[in-house]
Amino acid sequence: MANLAELALREAALKTLADAVGEQLRAVKAAMQQELEITGASRVDATLPDGTKVATISRTSPKATAVVTDEDAFLAWVRQAAPSEVVSRVVTEVRPAYRASLLAQMTAAGVAEVADAATGELSGVPGVEVRAGRATTHSVRHAKGGGEAIITAWRDCKLTHLDLPQLVSGHEQGSEAA
Repeated sequence: MANLAELALREAALKTLADAVGEQLRAVKAAMQQELEITGASRVDATLPDGTKVATISRTSPKATAVVTDEDAFLAWVRQAAPSEVVSRVVTEVRPAYRASLLAQMTAAGVAEVADAATGELSGVPGVEVRAGRATTHSVRHAKGGGEAIITAWRDCKLTHLDLPQLVSGHEQGSEAA
């Protein structure tokens, strides 16, 4: 069993490595996102130098959602279009369920308009915009066995061209512990 001083050093070393890897990961993610946007690519396979597919990088696009941007204009419109959906208290506001329903309808339609239930006539809803809900991003999904293949390639120094942090291989670790 390791003693307290060894555990402290091991934790400090692993924290340092995790921090260094985390900084590099953030920088690489930003560079990858920029390249995906510049090239317009939606998917890129990650392959080892021997051609083994280890992961797929997939760009995700934000979905547009309806958002109330002007509470007063939105409230005034609901007061006129559906007065029974307005609740008056110390603060006057649109009932949360109706608000959610309207925003869902506008999100589905992709425009800040709703149809009148009786006439079917479309009307714009002041104070609401349909806009991207989150930033464009991407995800990494490992292929079956991809994570292990990356670890093996890293330990065998087959990823040195990528300027990744290098760790001692499992064989070298065993000889150090002896």
